[in-house]
Amino acid sequence: MRMYDIILKKREGKELTTGEIKYFVNGYSNESIEDYQASALLMAIYFQGLSDRETADLTMAICDSGERADLSAIPGIKVDKHSTGGVGDKTTLVLVPLVASAGVPVAKMSGRGLGHTGGTVDKLESIPGFKVSLEPAQFIDQVRNIGAAVVAQTGHLAPADKKLYALRDVTATVDSIPLIASSVMSKKIASGADAIVLDVKVGSGAFMRDQQSALKLARAMVDIGSRVGRRTVAVITDMDQPLGFSIGNALEVKEAIDTLKGQGPGDLLDLCLELGATMLLLAGKAENLKDGRTKLHELIKSGQALNKFIEFVSTQGGDPRVAREDGVLPAAKLTAAVPAPASGYIRGINAEVIGRSAMLLGAGRENKESKIDLSVGIVLNKKVGDTINSGETLAVAHANGTERLEQAKELVQSAYQIGDVKPEPQRLILGTVPGNI
Repeated sequence: MRMYDIILKKREGKELTTGEIKYFVNGYSNESIEDYQASALLMAIYFQGLSDRETADLTMAICDSGERADLSAIPGIKVDKHSTGGVGDKTTLVLVPLVASAGVPVAKMSGRGLGHTGGTVDKLESIPGFKVSLEPAQFIDQVRNIGAAVVAQTGHLAPADKKLYALRDVTATVDSIPLIASSVMSKKIASGADAIVLDVKVGSGAFMRDQQSALKLARAMVDIGSRVGRRTVAVITDMDQPLGFSIGNALEVKEAIDTLKGQGPGDLLDLCLELGATMLLLAGKAENLKDGRTKLHELIKSGQALNKFIEFVSTQGGDPRVAREDGVLPAAKLTAAVPAPASGYIRGINAEVIGRSAMLLGAGRENKESKIDLSVGIVLNKKVGDTINSGETLAVAHANGTERLEQAKELVQSAYQIGDVKPEPQRLILGTVPGNI
């Protein structure tokens, strides 16, 4: 088998065999295939695409390039959730304890943030003492004992994905649906869950900017999951404005806690109930989505979801007072109001620009080596559909210095579209791609 022949075959639009795909992934992983040949194949895939079978084969070849988590010692159906990334997306912080309190074990491996999208691991690290690294046996034991654990992904899971993504990043082949789908699903499958709920974001703050592309990606990932025996459902959700009001690590933890208390933003609660109900349905803990939402709502009202959060945090070394007391989470030294430049209705909020303003203050990483400030960020006062008067506060910037504060405030102002006509209500849940439930 020669790499030249594989490149030529895909360049001409022909299907690669399972063996050819394995040969490529294994060869690139062990460095017997050069960057220039891998780049050529990635570009051929970008233009010619992959069939559903090829995409599933690529996923499994990447998955098999490293270790797989074995969750068989944990009783019950283990359900994982993955978001394709957004601004203010703190759903995992709510869903893990909420779903665990319903009796569904959640053994989750999460990533760090890069660019304007935040990472769950970074957010959890804003809780004093919280450990994002556990030994595999500790991880399994914790889920067995309390039903929930969240740890940082290790380089041992799907290591070929890291190498391939780095190459895609510098060869303009990132935005290929089969390559995105195989990248996401290889890590999810390697993480060991029995069922997967995918939150596919679409809009100004998401990687997928239009619904058609988001639907294609959702279908590709659900097809992969179904082909390899994982119960998989994708929910397509709006990211044309930030989720909730808070953007920034500690600020988002606070908002997640408020949501578990039943005092959070409506859009965040609605999304968590939708995704959580889907997780319960896949785990066999709900008869249908309505039943799942009702059960989860009751767990919030009764305080059981918040108690599970406290148990989860304390078991992983975090300060449990974070759920009950102010002043435990890191707080920025400065706050600065962002005034509205005009009066009218909020007609739109560019989520990416809000994310970039938070990153400018230090809440995100401009590159992988950047150090983030867990205390800074943006808290919105107004969302789409609200009215505003000129000079009234649109949002509040939380900062630890003045160097980039004015620039961040200007960015926030530029993200808001204000007009005289009230906009139509924005739908949060745009569609669902069901799999083999």
